[in-house]
Amino acid sequence: MKKTYKLVLCALFAALAAIGAFIKIPAPLVPITLQLLFTTMAGIILGSKLGAISVGSYVLLGLIGLPVFTGGGGPAYILQPSFGYILGFVLGAFVTGLIAERGKPSFVRYLIASLAGLLAVYLVGVPYCYLISRFYLKTDMAIKGLVLNGFLIFLPGDAIKSVLSAFLGKRLAPIVKKKLG
Repeated sequence: MKKTYKLVLCALFAALAAIGAFIKIPAPLVPITLQLLFTTMAGIILGSKLGAISVGSYVLLGLIGLPVFTGGGGPAYILQPSFGYILGFVLGAFVTGLIAERGKPSFVRYLIASLAGLLAVYLVGVPYCYLISRFYLKTDMAIKGLVLNGFLIFLPGDAIKSVLSAFLGKRLAPIVKKKLG
C-alpha cells in the first residue's frame, strides 16, 4: 500500500508541474509559471529522493514528446533557453527535500528549504539560459540583460511561491507523512 501511495504522489506532483507550466505570464526569455511552486512542494512533501524522481519523471515525459512544457515538448526542447530552469527543478526538488526532511518540521525549515531549492534552480537555469541564448541562438546577450531577464524578473514571484510552499508544506507534510508511516 505504501509503494502505491508513493507512486500516486509522485505522479500527482509530475502532473501538477505540467499544469503549472500552462499557468503562465509571458516574459522576455522565459515565461513566469507555477512550476516552481509544485516542484518545491514535491520536495517538501515527498522528500529529496521521491521529489526528484517526481520532477524527473515530469522532465522525461516532456523530453519524449508530451507537450508538458510551456512551449510543448520533445527532445529539441533541450535547445530552449528555459530548459535549464526545467533541469533546475529536479535539483531544486532534491535540495528542498533534503533540507525539509532533516530536523523538526516547521515553517522556517520549509522556507529555508524552499529558498535553497530556488537557489539550485537559478544556479542551473541562469547559466544554461545564457549558454543557449549566446551560443546556440546567437543572441548578443550581456550579463546585465541575463541577470535582469533570467533572474531578477522572477525573484519577487519566486520568493512568494517559496513562502506559499513553506506554508502549504507545514500543513500538508504531516498528513502525507502520517499516511506513509
